[in-house]
Amino acid sequence: MKKFIAIAALGVLTLTSCKKDYTCTCTATSGGISVSSSVVINDTKSKAEDACTAKATNTGGASTTCSIK
Repeated sequence: MKKFIAIAALGVLTLTSCKKDYTCTCTATSGGISVSSSVVINDTKSKAEDACTAKATNTGGASTTCSIK
């Protein structure tokens, strides 16, 4: 019975994801002017990185770069 409880506890721990707060900082640059903004993403690290990099754009003379800090 102790083995079953230990295996069940380990299974529950491995199936839960570690969601944390990650700060996504974006810098928009256009015509030599830069503006920074930040947003907090509460998710797993890989999903937060994907969501952050999805915010990056590059259109014409303006570009936005984003990264997790």
